[in-house]
Amino acid sequence: MQVTYATTDIPLQARRQYWQEVVSSTYYSLDLRFFGGQDFHGTLGAWSLGPVSMSRQASNGLLYKRHERHLLNERNECFLITVPELAEIRFEQDGRDVRCKPGAFLIERSHLPYEFSHQDPAALWVLKIPSAVLRARISRPERLATLQIDASRSVGALFVDTLRLAGDRIGEMDETARAMIGKHLIELLAMAIESDDRVLTGHSSSVRNGHLLRCEHFIRTRLDDMRLTPQMIADGCGISLRYLHQIFEGEGMTVCAYIRNQRLSMCDALLRDPNCRKSISEIAYQWGFADQAQFSRNYRSRFGRTPSEARATSRASNS
Repeated sequence: MQVTYATTDIPLQARRQYWQEVVSSTYYSLDLRFFGGQDFHGTLGAWSLGPVSMSRQASNGLLYKRHERHLLNERNECFLITVPELAEIRFEQDGRDVRCKPGAFLIERSHLPYEFSHQDPAALWVLKIPSAVLRARISRPERLATLQIDASRSVGALFVDTLRLAGDRIGEMDETARAMIGKHLIELLAMAIESDDRVLTGHSSSVRNGHLLRCEHFIRTRLDDMRLTPQMIADGCGISLRYLHQIFEGEGMTVCAYIRNQRLSMCDALLRDPNCRKSISEIAYQWGFADQAQFSRNYRSRFGRTPSEARATSRASNS
């Protein structure tokens, strides 16, 4: 699905309220403060890429504020990947104040208050990713809030280039192709993030975090294998079983809990995917759950609703 908004045909006195409604419906509830006079100009195009949404907006200077009251009725957390094309942007969240210029991109978290602004006219690409979808690829994504990633070279640049190219071609694609593009963008984003040394900085040494990243990758590539065990992971990563448990305990979790949560996240992503026609039992089995009753209990404990309720909610929102 594609939607386009522009202030061109909106009366001057109504443009600010119009833009407030456009932004809130595209992303989530925010308060806006407009810099400059009444002659505000803004355009925004948005596309659905399966569970991911992509947008490009251009406007005069603005301040966006997300307050605690905006979070009260919001259930599903998401992350915004913001790519400035024109002008520097400022972002403040969780006590961190950062500036991001073209040539980099910024990661924002929806479930914490924040301020986002640009004094000068700006153009931005924004990728909105549900937390559950991102967690299926990157563990503990809350670490990433306010993180800037270099987009001038390597995988970061490829991610941004793909985002822009997708915007040019997405109107020519069917729903299945758009969903696949969304998955490719998430994979490129994850690769760009994982190549940044700051992401490896956790609660332990850089060596231990290097082992942690390798173990997480090993697990993600074998989630569909019901035989996956801590011993298999330790052997595959060339470390002792005891050290494997120590690595994950240093991050506040057990190895088995990490495996289970990753599998649940993959199942959740499929349950939310309007193109997925597999039954709930097929989804559970695909991602390593042999017992559907146990899967349903674990899913409800993790996400606060049953798999069938999650699927029904997703289909209703996409109908």
